[in-house]
Amino acid sequence: MPAACDSVLEDIEDIVSAEDLKPHDRQFVRKNIFPKVRKRSSQKTSQADDDPPSDSIIPGAQKIWIRTWGCSHNNSDGEYMAGQLAAYGYKITDNSDEADLWLLNSCTVKNPAEDHFRNSIKKAQEGKKKVVLAGCVPQAQPRQDYLKGLSIIGVQQIDRVVEVVEETIKGHSVRLLGQKKDNGKRLGGARLDLPKIRKNPLIEIISINTGCLNACTYCKTKHARGDLASYPIEELVDRAKQSFQEGVCEIWLTSEDTGAYGRDIGTDLPTLLWKLVDAIPEGAMLRLGMTNPPYILEHLEEMAKILNHPRVYAFLHIPVQSASDSVLMDMKREYCVADFKQVVDFLKEKVPGITIATDIICGFPGETDEDFQETMKLVEQYRFPSLFINQFYPRPGTPAAKMHQVPAAVKKQRTKDLSQLFHSYNPYDHKIGERQRVLVTEESFDSNYYVAHNPFYEQVLVPKDPLLMGKMVEVTIYEAGKHFMKGQPVSDARVYTASITKPLAKGEVSGLTEEFRHEQRNGTNWKAHSSAEIPVKTPLSSWMALQLPWQQEGGGLKILSVSLALLAVLVMFFYGGMKAGL
Repeated sequence: MPAACDSVLEDIEDIVSAEDLKPHDRQFVRKNIFPKVRKRSSQKTSQADDDPPSDSIIPGAQKIWIRTWGCSHNNSDGEYMAGQLAAYGYKITDNSDEADLWLLNSCTVKNPAEDHFRNSIKKAQEGKKKVVLAGCVPQAQPRQDYLKGLSIIGVQQIDRVVEVVEETIKGHSVRLLGQKKDNGKRLGGARLDLPKIRKNPLIEIISINTGCLNACTYCKTKHARGDLASYPIEELVDRAKQSFQEGVCEIWLTSEDTGAYGRDIGTDLPTLLWKLVDAIPEGAMLRLGMTNPPYILEHLEEMAKILNHPRVYAFLHIPVQSASDSVLMDMKREYCVADFKQVVDFLKEKVPGITIATDIICGFPGETDEDFQETMKLVEQYRFPSLFINQFYPRPGTPAAKMHQVPAAVKKQRTKDLSQLFHSYNPYDHKIGERQRVLVTEESFDSNYYVAHNPFYEQVLVPKDPLLMGKMVEVTIYEAGKHFMKGQPVSDARVYTASITKPLAKGEVSGLTEEFRHEQRNGTNWKAHSSAEIPVKTPLSSWMALQLPWQQEGGGLKILSVSLALLAVLVMFFYGGMKAGL
C-alpha cells in the first residue's frame, strides 16, 4: 500500500472502469441523501474538539498558500482556485511558512518569471510542503525534469483544483492537463460562476476568452493557452451582474487578446462591450484589456464610441513590440507599423485624452541598430504615458529561440537607452490644477495613500481617508510624477458610492448563496469528518458551484477514493453472488 503514495495519475478518470456508476446515475441515487452536519455546541469546546489538526489527511483541514505570477488572466485563475478551496473548507493563508500546501500559479512569458517559479518549488520541497503547480509553465511543458512527480492542474482545469489538492495531500501525484470541449469544440475554460476570492473585493477580473489567433515566434504562452476560445456573451454579462451584486465597482476584461474576442463563436468585441455597458451601474467602471492591432482595425469606429462612454475608461493597451516592419515580420505579428499608427492616431482623435499603453521588446533576434532607432523614434513621437519595456528572452521551444541572437550586452544597452528615453518626459505635468473625477479602489504600495483612477485610467493618489474607498469623488490635481498624480478632494464635491451593495470583506468567498452564508453564520460545520462516512463536503441544497464537478450531471470526474469504494462494493457484490450460487 505505501507504494501508492508514489504513483502518478495522469488523469483521475483513467482509474474508473466502464461498469462504474456514471455522474448522472450517481447524482440520481443521491438526490434524497443529505450529508450529516454537526452543529456547534452552545457550550465552550476546545479547539481540538472542533477542528482536526492541520497535519491531518482529512481533506479541508489544511492551510494553503497561493502564489500567482503574471498577467491579470492568471490572477483571475488564482482567485477562482482560492475561492473553490476556501468554499470547500481549506484555509487560505498569507503565511507561506504555516501552510501545509503551496499552490504555485506560474507565468511563462519571460525567463525570470519561470526562474522564480522554479525556485519556489525548490523552497517548498526543502520545507517539506505539499506542492500543486498551475499556470502556463507546467501546461506548456509538463515533462520538464523539475516538475517530475509533482501534481499539476492545467489552465482549463481550474474548476478541479479541490480534487487535485485533496489527492496531493493524500500523497498522490495528479496531473490534469486536458482541454474543455463541447461536442468537440474547445471552450473558453472553466465556468465563470465558480466561487472566487477577489484579491481586491472592489475589482472583478473577467477573462472573456483564452488563447489567440496568432503564432508569434517568441511567445511561449501560446503553447499553454492554445488557440482562441471565447466565452458566450450571456455568460460574461451574467458574471458582471453577479460581481456588481457583490459590491464590485470596477471590472477588468482580460485575455491573451481581447480584440480577437468572438471570432470563433460568430460575434465580436464591440457587441460584447455594448452588452456589458448596459449592465454597468452608475459610478462603476469598465477597463478593457490588451488587444493586438490587427483585430481592432476593423472596429475602430465602434471602439471609439465605446471608449467615450462615461462608464468605460478611455484606456487601451495595444502592444507594438517594435517599430521595424522587418522585425515585426520575423515576430510574425501580422501587422505593420503603419497599422499601429493608424489605430493610435484614430483613437487619439476620436477619444480626446485617451491613454494608449504599449509594449516593446528590445533585442529581438535580427534587430539591427537601424531597427532599434525606428522604435526610439516611435516612442519619441507618441510619448506613451505607459510603456512596458522588455529585454528579449529566448523561450525554449519557440522559433525565436533558434534564431540568431543579438548579443546580451547589446540587448541590455538598448533596454537601458529606451528606458532613459521613457523617463525623459513627464506625461502629467500639464494636468496640475485640473479638477478630475476619480474612482478610489485600492491602497498604495507604501500604504501612505489610496489609489484612484481618472476617466483615462491614469493613477491619482488621494488622502488615505476610509470614507473615500470605493467612492467616485472629484479632486484637484496638485502634484504630478512620472507614473502618478496626487489629488485633493474638492470640499464642495459630491462623494458618490460606486458599489450598488456593500462589498464583500477581504478574503470572503464570492458566489455563495444566502443559504450557505446563513449556515456559516449559524456555525454549521460543513467539513466532512470521515471521507468514508460522507464523500460530500457541502450540502446538496447549496449552489451547484460548491459541489465538486463529479457530483454534477455530466461533470465527468471520478475521484480516486470514491472510485475505489465503488469498486470494492462491486467486488463484494460479485463475490457474495458466487458464494450464494455455491
